[in-house]
Amino acid sequence: MATGSSVAGTHQSFEYRPDLDGLRAVAILPVLLFHAGFRSFSGGFVGVDVFFVLSGFFMARIILTELERGSFSFGAFYLRRMRRIFPALFSMIAVSTVAAWFLLMPQEFRYFGDSVQAAALFTSNILFRGESGYFDVAAEMKPLLHTWSLSVEEQFYLIFPVAVFLGYKFARRHILTVVLVVALLSFGASTWGVAHAPEKTFYLLHFRVWELLTGALVAIAPRPAYAARGSKALAALGLLAILLPVFTYSPDTPFPGPHAAVPCLGTALVIHAHCRGGLIARFLGNPVSVFIGRISYSLYLWHWPTIVFLRYGLGHELTTGWALTAVAMSFALAYVSWKFVEQPARYGGLVSSRGAIVGVSSAAIGSAVVFGSIVNGLQGIPQRLPEEARTLYQATYDESRFSSARCFADTNGEGLTPAQIRRGKLCRVGVETASEPQFLVWGDSHAAAIAPAIDVAARQMGMSGMFVGRASCPPLPNTDFGRPAAVKRCIEHNSAVMSLIEQKKFAFVFMVGYWPKYVHRAGLPGEGVFFDPRVKPSWTDWSAPVKAGLNTTLTKLARQGTKAVLVMDVPEMGYEVPEALARAVVSGRPLDIAPPLDYTKMRQALARRVLEEAAKSSGALVVDPMSVMCDAAKCHVMRKGTVLYRDGDHLSAKGAESLSALFHPVLHIVREGAQSWVSAPRS
Repeated sequence: MATGSSVAGTHQSFEYRPDLDGLRAVAILPVLLFHAGFRSFSGGFVGVDVFFVLSGFFMARIILTELERGSFSFGAFYLRRMRRIFPALFSMIAVSTVAAWFLLMPQEFRYFGDSVQAAALFTSNILFRGESGYFDVAAEMKPLLHTWSLSVEEQFYLIFPVAVFLGYKFARRHILTVVLVVALLSFGASTWGVAHAPEKTFYLLHFRVWELLTGALVAIAPRPAYAARGSKALAALGLLAILLPVFTYSPDTPFPGPHAAVPCLGTALVIHAHCRGGLIARFLGNPVSVFIGRISYSLYLWHWPTIVFLRYGLGHELTTGWALTAVAMSFALAYVSWKFVEQPARYGGLVSSRGAIVGVSSAAIGSAVVFGSIVNGLQGIPQRLPEEARTLYQATYDESRFSSARCFADTNGEGLTPAQIRRGKLCRVGVETASEPQFLVWGDSHAAAIAPAIDVAARQMGMSGMFVGRASCPPLPNTDFGRPAAVKRCIEHNSAVMSLIEQKKFAFVFMVGYWPKYVHRAGLPGEGVFFDPRVKPSWTDWSAPVKAGLNTTLTKLARQGTKAVLVMDVPEMGYEVPEALARAVVSGRPLDIAPPLDYTKMRQALARRVLEEAAKSSGALVVDPMSVMCDAAKCHVMRKGTVLYRDGDHLSAKGAESLSALFHPVLHIVREGAQSWVSAPRS
């Protein structure tokens, strides 16, 4: 059949294809097993990309077939989407909300409320892309994180039918070319994005639309009449291209971009081949594969909340036994959802009239939006907790003023700018005075966290200084302390600080950093709810470049008459301290949540040795928070009723203030040194 005058011959009719249900099974099982923690399925996330291609294929086939028949209606199309997607989705959200009410702490529940809103409005991908900040709740703690892919698809469903309708009406002969060009442009953007904007590229539609359009191209393009052998070969090659990434990719694989092309093209080959016989056809078309494919939507919806809430309930990562339990629970919930929600909504009389479908759908969306607004407005409804737990949890919000955008730059560079630093437009530490500051506090987010201690001590002594900081940027100019991208974003910031020090001629500079992380290039394993001190942290020694950078910086400061004060790091707790304390109260467990002292000492040892040696060789002063936060038995998370931390390794503002006396001795030296420096003749 000719392909120029019509699109009729370029797509399949509505013939049911059991192999495509089997392909859905091939997509969902790796996703489920990957999320459950089975390491063999390290690239199981590519199953989502298989779903994208399948969705693009089905949408294009349905719309083009109805356009050819003259029966296409936007209203009917979107009503089918509502029947297909909304009932199971909102059922999952409702049940997840009940579980979240009892299991989530206020901050997590507030994030959950935001995600309920976003899932209902199909903007989850935008929300989660924006929530990927430095102090964000970890991805594995978000029960509705998986709805990002549904949002991508729904955004596609809003745009694609309109585009195809207009293309069919005004450029029917060129639909294939137009879709191909848009797909190639999106793929090009995705290839660029994985290197330059990986979070945006992972979540946002315009970087992903080429995957859905790959499926659309299969539906639009003419299919040759393959011999049985050729069809089998194409299907086998396609299935291999899907399964290889499942076992060879990992979360560290740059994605999507070119790596996503392998499973996407593999999926397209399997669809295009339409293999009707042989081993591949039997594998995809057997009753078990077809059944799993049919419940795959519900299985996708229920598996992630099941895994997340099971982890919350257990308080640790899933062991193999619990992972298998999570898989079994996911299948059970998926079957119930498919049997009693999906099927009646699509084919039964659960809601039949158009007005009823729109009304119920609107009510569900509206309820989700109102719920999210209430939860957000009430800060996660901390009233759900007992009073003691609620009081302890308040430390989560007790953030240093030095972490504000006026004083500090986040990991993305938002907040304090290099230009402001060079002009000396910094936050003051200690007393406000018109005279020149006596010292500078310089460092990363740990500097911002401990700065209130220096601030209170300086106020008590009538002294004045300045603060400058940027998240994840140690006070080490031109030092290789981590990934190239992390090092690169600190260059201009630290250069501006060094220029300011030279310009202001500070007599003393406090240098504060998350030193253990820089010398080991790793945080504690499993930080957060699932932290387990029995799992040893990384002992890998990356201290050589840190040591070299520190010595170079200290030498440069000394040459211009500036003395350094090296502030050692606070002990890391592993747990989100306020949350862990609140959970302990709720469950009746002791409040002694700190890891063993030996664990902390081993973790801190390398960093402390680097700082001690640098101080010895340069004459720098040293301040050691562990000397007052730890005793002979353990390090403490509370001090005289004050929660010292607001997360696992950042002090709370009140916690930092309670350590002010630690800085009195060194500030006495600073005051005397600054006065003698001022009275001395300047060159």
